[in-house]
Amino acid sequence: MFRVSTRSQYGLRLMVYLANHYKDVIPLKEVSEKESLSFDYLEKIVAKLEKAKLVKAKKGAYGGYYLTKAPSKIKANEIIWALEGKRGLVKCLAGGKEYSCPLMKKCLAKNLWVKLQKSLNSTLSSITLSELIK
Repeated sequence: MFRVSTRSQYGLRLMVYLANHYKDVIPLKEVSEKESLSFDYLEKIVAKLEKAKLVKAKKGAYGGYYLTKAPSKIKANEIIWALEGKRGLVKCLAGGKEYSCPLMKKCLAKNLWVKLQKSLNSTLSSITLSELIK
């Protein structure tokens, strides 16, 4: 079955934690301790989220991270895409020129993958951080 990566799981937990402390600057060490997550791994995850402009860092003695917009404005798909990229569930749905399945036109399983991908995308784009912290 489809598995969600630890990067996405930890990233979502980090974002939910920040959403629960919206407008506060939260040290990554605090998130690591409270959520029982690897600090080193969180540093890699937060770098991707910062690059996607979902979080911002504040340097200094009272530094840490904070959300760049309200939890109601951040959707789950933005977080997952920032961490995983916009890949398809299966290679043939990923798009681009890096993979072209020779059976694409006559594949009988393709309709299942398309339907599943659309359902997943729809679900992820309909859920905001504010809904997760209610």
